[in-house]
Amino acid sequence: MNKMILSIIMSLCLLSGCTDYYDTKNDPITYGDTYFNTVLSTDKACYAPGEAVQFKLREPLNNAKVRYSHLGKVLKEENIAGTTWLWTPPTDDFQGYLVDVYEIIDGQEAIKESIGVDVSSDWKKFPRYGFLSGYDRMNQTSIENNINTMNRYHINGIQFYDWQNDHHRPLAGTVESPAESWLDLIGRTNYRSTVDGYINAAHDKGMKAMFYNLLFGALQNAATDGVKEEWYLFKDNNHSNKDNHHLNPPFRSSIYLTNPANVEWQNYLIQRNQDVYAVYDFDGYHIDQLGSRGTLYDYNGTTVKLDETYGSFIAAMKAAFPTKYHVMNAVSQYGQSNSIAPSAVDFLYTEVWDPSKSFDQLVKIIVDNNTFSNNSKNTVLAAYINYAKSSRSGYVNEAGVLLANAVIFAAGGSHLEIGEHYLANEYFPNKNLQMHGELKGKLIHYYDFLVGYQNILRDGGTLTTAPAQQGNIAVFNRKFADKDVFHFLNFTNASTMEWRDTDGNQREPVTQTDITQHITVASPAVKIWVASPDTEQGVAREISFTQNGSDITFTLPSLKYWSMVVVEY
Repeated sequence: MNKMILSIIMSLCLLSGCTDYYDTKNDPITYGDTYFNTVLSTDKACYAPGEAVQFKLREPLNNAKVRYSHLGKVLKEENIAGTTWLWTPPTDDFQGYLVDVYEIIDGQEAIKESIGVDVSSDWKKFPRYGFLSGYDRMNQTSIENNINTMNRYHINGIQFYDWQNDHHRPLAGTVESPAESWLDLIGRTNYRSTVDGYINAAHDKGMKAMFYNLLFGALQNAATDGVKEEWYLFKDNNHSNKDNHHLNPPFRSSIYLTNPANVEWQNYLIQRNQDVYAVYDFDGYHIDQLGSRGTLYDYNGTTVKLDETYGSFIAAMKAAFPTKYHVMNAVSQYGQSNSIAPSAVDFLYTEVWDPSKSFDQLVKIIVDNNTFSNNSKNTVLAAYINYAKSSRSGYVNEAGVLLANAVIFAAGGSHLEIGEHYLANEYFPNKNLQMHGELKGKLIHYYDFLVGYQNILRDGGTLTTAPAQQGNIAVFNRKFADKDVFHFLNFTNASTMEWRDTDGNQREPVTQTDITQHITVASPAVKIWVASPDTEQGVAREISFTQNGSDITFTLPSLKYWSMVVVEY
């Protein structure tokens, strides 16, 4: 991970109680502002085909009904009584459903809540990645509370960040006698019981647990564990200056880089990973890197093109652990096109840094990843909203979060942001920024929308985008054989076109209503419907239209951040 050392030290300072770096009067945390209690939940983040879904309401409703829908088509409606019930979705694999609960009040339908349901036999098809970053001594209730929160966002895979002992020897202790606790790189105490507790709780919700580690990291004590000088990367051609990611105390060591293509190093790390799997029930390996490192040499003085070594490393890991998942971070897309995307990784993961500043550049990463993988792998973006603001305590800016997610989701990606806290910094334990309770509820609707409509958001089709311009509405089009999907994104009130909203100043869009729209299509339309995570709990509503040849005219009922219009043929 491309760690920014100053931000890490500042984060640690806050965690330890120091306030010298922070304006504590700015955006103070107020007790109760972050409170949110979900109305409707399910027992898992995703389900196998044929598996029953258990729903739970926070409190019973009078004369309540539930409606199960797939891509705007109602599959079933039924009355519900009490607070829990079961539904078995159709047995088709890799499908998303939107389920809403409503009442009839004075003859009018009042939608109370909705939730997405993902029926997928394998999470890699529609990855929704979350994270964990702290493993101090925790009771089971605290562990389950964190996992339950992630479950409500339908997180189906978790990156266990900085869980390990040493990078070159991630398991503390031995397979025969694993350590009960150990220090991570910065000196925090991690506990085996907490790591195990999180893995088990994640599995209970249908989530996968991925252990984090670099592919080339060795600490200063690595020689005592059998790491050889001949395995390292060097800044010179006579092996006198090892490449390293320099870290000052309180870090226990700088990180020295080995050659990912060195077969002996690969075999060494395979054995270390085997030790991990022997003790912990992890489902796979989240492989990290540090981006471009300039000119590098191996021990023999031969120039090493670092990005070209990744494919060999991934292949070795997959061959050694064919039933485990593998995902690799492409820092600023470094190595993505030529090594990572064509490899055996299960989906694509990009940590976004400059120069990819604009919304258009954010979309381009997703589009490029589709091309690099021949449209076979979906994308997760590690994209840190309110990055500069994360150096002090406060709240994440709602408009920045929702507008960025609207763009990412409409383009077919997902966003690494949900964990024990909101993620606004590349040092995952940084928890300076919190979400208001209101934002939590709105963001949950975005994830319900991502799941409920996943088959037209990130399941094939041909995406065409238009430039996003400040002061205007941008329109994306995803074309399928039997339908067109149009995404309307509202930048009319945007204060910046940089997705990061780094200082938290993005303005909230002004809701527009009854907007006349003209679109060009290739076939006679039989139905048009609209849905938005911003209104009607994401439930689809059919709308009227007129068609004259290839031209269709309709009225978009409302647009806050993002509205989706589907034209069926």
